[in-house]
Amino acid sequence: MMNIEGIIEKIIYKNADNGYTVLEMSTGEETVVTVGILPLVAEGEMISVEGDWITHQSYGKQFSVTSFTCSLPKNETAILRYLSSGIVPGVRAKTARIFVDAFGPETLEILENEPAKVAQLKGITVAKAEKIAKSMKETLGVKSILLYFQQFGITPNFAFKIYKQWGLRAYDVIKNNPYRLCQIQGLGFEKADEIAEKMGYDKTSENRIQSAIIYILEYNLYSGGHTFLPKQKLSTLASQMLSSDETTVINNIELMIEDSLLIYKEKIGNTDGVYLHGIYDCEKAVSERVCLAAQFNEEYDGNFENDINTIQKELGIEFAENQKTAIKEACCHKISVLTGGPGTGKTTTLNGIIHAFEMRGISFALTAPTGRATKRISELTGREAKTLHRLLEYKMQGGDYVFLKNNQNMLEYNAVIVDESSMIDIVLMRALLEAMPITAKLIMVGDASQLPPVGPGKVFKDIIESGKATVITLNEIFRQAKQSLIVTNAHKILLGEKPILNETKKDFFFLRADDSQTQCELISSLYADRLPKAYGYEPLTDIQILSPTRKGASGTTVLNEYIRQAINPEAHTKRELMFRGTVFREGDKVMQTRNNYDIIGEKPNGEAEDGVFNGDIGIIEEIDSGKEYLIVNYDDKKVTYTIDLLDDLEPAYAITVHKSQGSEFNAVILSLLDGADVLFTRNLLYTAVTRARERLIIVGSPQRVFSMVQNAKSDKRYSGLKFQISDSSWV
Repeated sequence: MMNIEGIIEKIIYKNADNGYTVLEMSTGEETVVTVGILPLVAEGEMISVEGDWITHQSYGKQFSVTSFTCSLPKNETAILRYLSSGIVPGVRAKTARIFVDAFGPETLEILENEPAKVAQLKGITVAKAEKIAKSMKETLGVKSILLYFQQFGITPNFAFKIYKQWGLRAYDVIKNNPYRLCQIQGLGFEKADEIAEKMGYDKTSENRIQSAIIYILEYNLYSGGHTFLPKQKLSTLASQMLSSDETTVINNIELMIEDSLLIYKEKIGNTDGVYLHGIYDCEKAVSERVCLAAQFNEEYDGNFENDINTIQKELGIEFAENQKTAIKEACCHKISVLTGGPGTGKTTTLNGIIHAFEMRGISFALTAPTGRATKRISELTGREAKTLHRLLEYKMQGGDYVFLKNNQNMLEYNAVIVDESSMIDIVLMRALLEAMPITAKLIMVGDASQLPPVGPGKVFKDIIESGKATVITLNEIFRQAKQSLIVTNAHKILLGEKPILNETKKDFFFLRADDSQTQCELISSLYADRLPKAYGYEPLTDIQILSPTRKGASGTTVLNEYIRQAINPEAHTKRELMFRGTVFREGDKVMQTRNNYDIIGEKPNGEAEDGVFNGDIGIIEEIDSGKEYLIVNYDDKKVTYTIDLLDDLEPAYAITVHKSQGSEFNAVILSLLDGADVLFTRNLLYTAVTRARERLIIVGSPQRVFSMVQNAKSDKRYSGLKFQISDSSWV
């Protein structure tokens, strides 16, 4: 780490939302281009920065800042530049000149503390002088907060987030309870505990113990999908984290339950459970709505045999008996579930349901949890589909994102059909049900053997296992599907049987690799050369590499860099942009990692379209390093990412199996070699195999494949939804 001091000569770029700044500072000997999170700095200020030198591809040598301190300018020239920069609202160059001419080196002190004196100047009212004084105090207050937190090892990036959370109250809030820092995404309990210790905070305080308890519940909710934890498990984890005796922790859990900060259920299946209040309310709301919907059934109005014959003629197919049953049940029940594996006719049945609804005048919305899933189901049905978030109009309102469609502003459909329902978490399910009229039908379509959702709970599986909803399981593999080894092996995997790995003339192949270097070389060759030559595939759009893990020699991080060197190597003709250690290069394949409904994309016809969604995959078409943005070309639109949006973008030559849920690819290359055994499960293998539409190539160890088939221990998730639905005594 190096330290440089100087005067800020020029602000080249500033992002008000995240504090990212590019500036020029003069050290007296040279002008240094400085980049980093530098919120609220202004031209004319003295600044001391700590960091390292980096070399930018287009702009050369720059100083990248990790921490900084600054002080107000002292001489008149610097003060004039500072006030002219706009750092104080209502003051620009002309007004700044009036102040500096009148007060000289004491200008800033007088502006802050003597508004009556300022109001004596021509053209300056008392109200304006007082407003300037207030702005000066706020600006200095914000800076003091940012610099205060840096002493505890908090980077300017997180310090700015703290300020955005609590404003000028941040100092008092954190001094009173440093564990409030756990509310800042990315900090966590460990960092808050470290800061609390530096502040001399009492290690036995209830704030510390209770913050750890909430942190553990939240961590397990969002990282493990658990909607609750057994009380004993929670107390053990908390006592280990706190290095505290378990009795003290249990006493605090009981106190939090008594104060309604937590919810406790004595019996959930064969265990008990401690909930965060909000997530318990989600389970309760979903269970009540499912139970209510299950009570209302109706007879089919009309001649079903005649109607189904008409639909069969329209589609040019003949339904199997259980497919007919699924279509009829969807018309007669308020909630119904259609599930089945690959090749069992889910999409055909779904098309039958759609035609039946249209024939009967039942208006419906077709939806799915992710952008890629909605695109796929729209292509297969020929009907418009929306993501659940778009359907429910998830937008910013009053500083927070909310669903504008809710129990006060309901959806205007007679039915909602949700594809890929295994991906729905409990929070999203509650939002959907609350926005549906009580008379509307819900049809959930999915594969119960897929991985559980990334978010909390296991809604689809719980509803099926509750026994309350009407469930139709398609298990007959149709003749055309039987010819596919992908389909055959997927069902073998589900049954715990070894898949066929020695077939070379179908759509499922296995290539052995005994070490990670050999595996990377094989995957690279398949991706960049062999599959394109053999089948005419375009690597970036037709082929997807999957891995169970990000980490390790055969994880997505290593594979992404390896493949990029093969297919999109560094070149002077390709611009690059580095962000938080990740290099983005023109021509790179990238993925959006969360739904963002505020980004505006441009369609090929020039029309604007808002939104880019979790799982969307595109190609970086252009990087303009000077303006700090890049343009990603998705299938149907181009989207511009400014520097503050790059947290949501990552390389996508290789992605995790979890990230591939809801998607299908013409060809899938599956990396199965190194990694933690706990990740290599039967349902993960099944999910990966069923992502391939035309061809699947597994590269790795046959022992790893067979061990995954035997590992039927899917990740245990604590979820109470099934028991809430099936147990009428639950209160």
